[in-house]
Parts: sequence; C-alpha cells; structure tokens
Amino acid sequence: MSTVQQRTSGTGQRHWSAIGEETFAGGMWLMYALFRVGGRLPFRVVLYPVVLWYWAVSRAAREASLEYLQRLEQATGALGHAPGRRDTLRHFLSFAETILDKMLAVGGRYRLDRIRFVGREAIDAMVRAKQGGLLVTAHMGCLEMCQASAEATPGMKLTVLVHTVHAQQFNRMLERLSPGRGIALMQVTEITPATAVLLAERVERGEFVAIAGDRVPIVAGRASAVQVPFLGHAAPFPTGAYMLASLLKCPLYALGCIRQGDTHEVVFERLAERVVLPRGDRLGACAAYAAEFAGRIERLLARAPYEWFNFFSFWNQPGALAAPPTPTRHD
Repeated sequence: MSTVQQRTSGTGQRHWSAIGEETFAGGMWLMYALFRVGGRLPFRVVLYPVVLWYWAVSRAAREASLEYLQRLEQATGALGHAPGRRDTLRHFLSFAETILDKMLAVGGRYRLDRIRFVGREAIDAMVRAKQGGLLVTAHMGCLEMCQASAEATPGMKLTVLVHTVHAQQFNRMLERLSPGRGIALMQVTEITPATAVLLAERVERGEFVAIAGDRVPIVAGRASAVQVPFLGHAAPFPTGAYMLASLLKCPLYALGCIRQGDTHEVVFERLAERVVLPRGDRLGACAAYAAEFAGRIERLLARAPYEWFNFFSFWNQPGALAAPPTPTRHD
C-alpha cells in the first residue's frame, strides 16, 4: 500500500487522495458513445443504475453527502427542507450528469450558447494585454467549462494543476478528447521550487494557472492549510493558491461553475490584484484569502446546492492547522 493510501486523520478519516479511483474507463467510453448516438437519455439509462448501486453500497460517501447538505441547509436554507437519503441520491445523480458534461466540454462538444460567463470581461482584457493570472477553483459544478472559456477567448492558455493519481484513467480520457487545445493538465503533489519557476514562466508569457482551493494537499506541512468558516463550521482550506499567487506576483481570481437548469454558469471573481503575505503573518493573510474564497463558494452553492462534489467528510480532512490566526486581509 502506498504512503498516500495509508494517510488518515486521528479520527480515522482518510485523506481525500486515498479514495481509490472508481471510474471504469471502458464503461465511460461506452456511455460517451451512447450519448453521441442518442443523446442524454441512453446515457442516463446506462449510468443511473450504476450510480444507484454505488450510492447504495458507499456508506461513507452517502454520509459525507448528507453532512454537506445538512450544513448547507442550516447555513443558507437552499433546500427548503431537512435533507434526507433522497437528497443524497439526487446529489450523486447530479455528479453523474457532470461526468458527461466534463467529457463534452473537454472534447469541444458542449455548446457555447449554453454557457453563461460572469466576470469574463476582466479575463479577456488580461489575455489581450498578455497579462497572466492565477485562478483558484473548487470541486463544484463542471470546472472543465473553463476549457470552453479558453476556446471562447482567442489566445487564452490555461494550465490546470491536478492530482491525478486517484483518477488517472479518467484524466487520460479527457486528454484523448482534447488533443492540441489551449489547456494543459500538470500533475503535482506539492508546489516545489522547480514547479514554481515553470509556472512563473507561463504567467510571464500571459498564460493562466488554475489550482484547487478546497482540498488539503497530499504533502501537508504546518502551513499547508488553515481552518476557516464554511457553512457554519470551521473547515480546512489549503494555503497553496495564495502562497503561489504571492510568488507569481499576479492577479488572483476565484473561478466557480454551477448548473442552472439546462445551462452552466461560469463565474470569475477577483480576489486580489496582487496577493501580499506579510512575513510576520503569512498564515493570517492566507486565512483571510481562504475565508473570502469559502464565502464565494457558499454563495454559489446556495443557488445550486447539489453541485458540490467532495464526497468525503470535508470538515474532517487531515492536515490543517487546528488553531489558525484570526483572518485579517492584507491587500
């Protein structure tokens, strides 16, 4: 068993990266082919029984879904009722629909007229000025729609930092669907000096880098994550995006995506023109940025409650500081 697979918290909660790959690539290609032939109906006919089976046997994922939905309802009232098992199944089915959307978006087959972009004007202006930036994202909605954003903005190049050890087959599928496009996946487990130099070169060329801001890194150190309020409870959020933005000396934007009926809404929101982390209070500054990012996520999830795709106990991820500094923004 690998080091990653053995990682747990003091309460027995596994690190998110230790959750094994559940995607069967051959089956996914089959369902993608079914969609090409007959649309979403045959795709659903095949996938929904699989999702129902996984929902029935995966107690930990069901409990994580219910925990999230309960806290979302308490904090925002987004559901309008106390969530139960039926809501967790709806949560799983929403993720199933997103799997197809991911493949369509990366393969260039998702219609741009079904995507609503909010705040993209600032990104377009940066591309025209050849100014790069950092996008911090969350595992919500179909973030592969940023591929569509890159296609809708001529000249935009995007590097997405991913941890693909737990989903190598699915990511290989996405790469086969999108050869030669303006988006690149870079597998990382931690931001090393060499990685930072490579990313700095890309940003200096006017390119963008996207990094997840909602999962504690695999290689966790004292400054890897901080606890900030999220849906009424303290939750661990990584500091990597803010540390990296400070090193790259570039604008930082939050990137979110939610499904709204038959369309997707991709939202760009500026978090900082320049991230400054004072030497004497780096963690405090990171906590402030992370808290603001968490607040942006909350507002989007209040509009699309079933679009959160972290099927593990999010508030119990190992690796975050138990008592972070009080968040104070330093712009």
